[in-house]
Amino acid sequence: QVQLVESGGGLVQAGESLRLSCAASGGTFSIYAMAWFRQAPGKEREFVARFNWRSGSTTYADSVKGRFTISRDNAKNTVYLQMNRLIPEDTAVYYCYAEGVQTGPVMSFELWGQGTLVTVSS
Repeated sequence: QVQLVESGGGLVQAGESLRLSCAASGGTFSIYAMAWFRQAPGKEREFVARFNWRSGSTTYADSVKGRFTISRDNAKNTVYLQMNRLIPEDTAVYYCYAEGVQTGPVMSFELWGQGTLVTVSS
């Protein structure tokens, strides 16, 4: 059973940096893509960044382009979100997302992490 474990949230001041990690583990699986979403208080969950595992291509929300970088460690089945020049509007619970296929039996999956809180003070 594939699971996602996130880490790296915390409290920082505006202008500082933070790195989030999300590791997929459990069984035998292949990842298609991993992504980060976030949900601020009173708002809906929104897309932040996506990493296509096969092509290596990345996609970002306009609000984080140039400040956030998504990357991966293929050997560790881990995706990272490096967040630089953080602003108070980045305050949210950040969720990791993964899609892929697991074997034994073959089954596709779409999973969410438990969420990690990022708070940016002004």
